[in-house]
Amino acid sequence: MSEKNTVQVLIGGKVTRLSGYESEEYLEKVASYLNHKIGEFNSVIGYNRMPAETKGTLLALNVADDYFKARDKAESLEGDLEKKDQEIYDLKQELVALQVRMDNMTRHPINPKGGNSNRR
Repeated sequence: MSEKNTVQVLIGGKVTRLSGYESEEYLEKVASYLNHKIGEFNSVIGYNRMPAETKGTLLALNVADDYFKARDKAESLEGDLEKKDQEIYDLKQELVALQVRMDNMTRHPINPKGGNSNRR
């Protein structure tokens, strides 16, 4: 298992200690994401007068919303990727069939009078 990392970050104007098995850069990225979300809410009129519990709930709901949207997008992209993979497979099969057909035509050209040019 990886080594546990601990990093001090600033979240919502307060120094917080984050620990996890992810890299320090990742933990800092998570803190930055939360700070961005908090900043979005701070720009909403009346947000600063809300109780801390309400602020926390709104932040949690917003983060959950982002998560579900990202998950849905990832699932959609995975579906698109599967379709593209199938299209590539089908095109490769078609290409092989055409190459075989072309090879057969090259080996056994058809005489304009209706017969095989190799036959006498």
